Amino acid sequence: MRKLISTGSPFEKAAGYSRAVVQGDWCFVSGTTGYNYATMSMPETVETQTRNCLATIAKALQDGGFEMADVVRAHYYITDATFVDIVFPILGEAFGEIRPAATMIVCQLNKPEMKIEIEVTALKRTA
Repeated sequence: MRKLISTGSPFEKAAGYSRAVVQGDWCFVSGTTGYNYATMSMPETVETQTRNCLATIAKALQDGGFEMADVVRAHYYITDATFVDIVFPILGEAFGEIRPAATMIVCQLNKPEMKIEIEVTALKRTA
């Protein structure tokens, strides 16, 4: 069974993607930036952007019948290496006990105001 999850963001329709796709016991969450979807604005700090990413991801997982504890893989994309020490504690709050396999890459993102993008894969736990 395939289920498409949407946040209602205009970006999803414009770019032709789903926030998440559930396929069987798997949930694939698209790269998620730190937009505040209530105001359609991007916060200035990487801390706030990171927390927004995680909240959007948690909601997409929940909408698909998953939990953050189901995350088995995470990719973090940051635009500046100095952000590593800033975002690590925030990521630790979310994933410290879950400890998914993870990769962090320093790169350029689609818009200059974007400082972080997070993408996760979840597998429904059987126990």
